[in-house]
Amino acid sequence: MKVKYKDAEVAPKKRFGQNFLLDQNVLRKIVAEAHLSPDDNVLEIGSGFGALTRHIAAVAPRFVAVELDRNLAAFIRSEFPDARLIEGDFLDVPLAPLAKEKPLKILGNIPYSITTPILFKLLDERAFVESAILLVQDEVARRLSAKPREKDYGVLAVQLQAFAKTEYLFKVSKNVFKPQPTVNSAAIRLSFRQGSSQVPSELEGAFRALVRRAFAMRRKTLENNLKFHYDLSGVDFDFKRRAEELSIQDFVALTRRLSERERRAKD
Repeated sequence: MKVKYKDAEVAPKKRFGQNFLLDQNVLRKIVAEAHLSPDDNVLEIGSGFGALTRHIAAVAPRFVAVELDRNLAAFIRSEFPDARLIEGDFLDVPLAPLAKEKPLKILGNIPYSITTPILFKLLDERAFVESAILLVQDEVARRLSAKPREKDYGVLAVQLQAFAKTEYLFKVSKNVFKPQPTVNSAAIRLSFRQGSSQVPSELEGAFRALVRRAFAMRRKTLENNLKFHYDLSGVDFDFKRRAEELSIQDFVALTRRLSERERRAKD
């Protein structure tokens, strides 16, 4: 099967998770949600053969495009001479050198198979990112915006919401992709502006480790999930609750108390 767009024709590569979005209305909406200006520092993840790229270039012609597929990278290089092309895997691209002048605005229709690694990369390197508008699986988008006690509330929701403003923007039908995936997608916005973090910087590492451990076995209590990692004695907290019941501020409070307990034990 080949997908044609304007004068380009390509056979999608399954190993790269290529599902090309061609609907012009959706593409325009994605770029509109990014609120781009000509002076913005823009990066596109996975430019493909330029469907979204053309809309980005119309507003911010000097952007960065990251594309792993050699043939598509050559196409982007020829079609968008003002862009800086990085031929490679976005997961291997350090963002700091690209954000020397100002933080990045990132856009992309990202492969389902590496959505979580991409999200955690953005989280880890958020000092260099202003915002990200991403197309992801609809299920993942809903998980990111889930609240305590909802079935989708878990590690991903807590980690992202703790450090970024997370918004579910709109649903995108699987029918507007070629080849057509088996599930619908959705556009999300992550904003990493100053003040968006709910976690004090000195607690960040401990907080992220605690969240992962608290959700290790979802149906178990905090006590059962945490007792092998922390000394819970003397810590003022209800450990009979489950992780899915805790708000982000609950996790922050628990992180602080466990950290204080550890410091006291060392004194």
